[in-house]
Amino acid sequence: MGRDLPQSVLFCCDHNAVRSPMAEGIMKKFYGTGTYVQSAGVMNDMEIDGFSIAVCQEMDVELSRHRSRSFDEMENWGDDLSSFDLVVALSPASQRRALELTRLYHLDVEYWPILDPTGLGESREDKLSSYRQARDQIITRLKDRFGDPREIT
Repeated sequence: MGRDLPQSVLFCCDHNAVRSPMAEGIMKKFYGTGTYVQSAGVMNDMEIDGFSIAVCQEMDVELSRHRSRSFDEMENWGDDLSSFDLVVALSPASQRRALELTRLYHLDVEYWPILDPTGLGESREDKLSSYRQARDQIITRLKDRFGDPREIT
């Protein structure tokens, strides 16, 4: 069942190029601006993935302006992980890194095992299908965790 929204959420995955930007964008669309939502990756070695942009655009979630960033960049820019109420890891590597970085803080780290669609499918349509599957897993997890969307425009 959905619970009250936290004041701030950080979604994380391996590169901050596929799953975590999708989760960030969809959460903002579903639940509005009352919750501060960001995303990061273990590494920042990729730009936002074009297939992620495409499958989110299908539901009017804009990701094309997203700029990937890592946990280290967040720290360098003054974003303190302890300021987040909830960290949601979408990959095993990001869960390990989030737990390591937050071990001294009292905040929740949840693991949502979301499909990594990169490298799946041969044709463009097959690839889009894999990305839609990851997107839909994120949507299901968001609804399960936070309840029905509050703001859909």
